[in-house]
Amino acid sequence: MAELNTGDDGGGKKGSKKVRSKKQNSKVDLTAMVDLAFLLITFFMLTTSLSKPQSMNLGLPDKEEDKTKEKPIKVDERRTMTIIMGKENKMKWFMGLPDKPITPPKADVYGKEGLRKAILKYVNEVPQITGSKEKGLIVIIKPTPKSTYRNLVDVLDEMAICDVPTYAIVNDLQPDEKTIADEMNK
Repeated sequence: MAELNTGDDGGGKKGSKKVRSKKQNSKVDLTAMVDLAFLLITFFMLTTSLSKPQSMNLGLPDKEEDKTKEKPIKVDERRTMTIIMGKENKMKWFMGLPDKPITPPKADVYGKEGLRKAILKYVNEVPQITGSKEKGLIVIIKPTPKSTYRNLVDVLDEMAICDVPTYAIVNDLQPDEKTIADEMNK
């Protein structure tokens, strides 16, 4: 049983002439207090909701058993922006298809003064060019093996900030894109 001693010994100084009666030490039983503390801890642990991790929704392709039925997807080159990520925070982007880009590959920086400015420009221009708001900008993100995960997250953040309607992460580099990536990774 838990108890609390007050430390009062009840007597006065030795040799004092006054006679005092001895007082009993008071004891407080703390068993109920300990039980109550554990009940409260248990209650709050069970009723508190833990914070859920925040994640980004990614649309992944379905698994296809038969690869022979693949049809090449035709994409409007006026709507397509390709971002190639290299080592040491290097990045290049271009509009159009890799074999015949509309704008030549441009080295840029991550952040609002670099990549975000370019994306916002084309997010606004592409619907005007195509004549339809449903046909917005398509961004293809191509990280190289030497690029960092942090840079990929930065690019995905830019997609969310700029409200890019369609974007994809693609591992495969075409021959024209490989030459651009090799220039960056030197």
